[in-house]
Amino acid sequence: MIMLRTLTFAAAMGIAAAAAQAETHEVKMLSSGEGGLMVFEPDYLHIEPGDTVTFVPVDPSHNAESIPEIMPEGAEPFKGAINEEISVTFEEEGLYGVKCAPHFGLGMVALIQAGRATNLEEAQAVKLIGPAAKRMEAALAKVE
Repeated sequence: MIMLRTLTFAAAMGIAAAAAQAETHEVKMLSSGEGGLMVFEPDYLHIEPGDTVTFVPVDPSHNAESIPEIMPEGAEPFKGAINEEISVTFEEEGLYGVKCAPHFGLGMVALIQAGRATNLEEAQAVKLIGPAAKRMEAALAKVE
């Protein structure tokens, strides 16, 4: 019985330690930034599974939402409201495409890599159009 309690306590401590190590990152939603007009900064972010990314609308009329075709299997889609901050915890390992719905046609996209890029080939095969295609291609070139 003492051994079982010890193992249970050790497991709980391990889970708590892993949760304590999770980080929070910030991505700004901007009308104008280093990458041009209508951008996420940074537009590529490599994090660990379990980390959280907070998308901050620095300028008005932006949101952050998942691109369903660029998500790892089992990942939950997300959709933030216009002009509102959204925090997303990326649990599944892989690549996540992110867009600003009002400015998607202007190329406002980002790429989050959680751990290994388990869905890189699938992400590279997705056909976006216009400026979004160019910016996503540039983000995919940064994948580690």
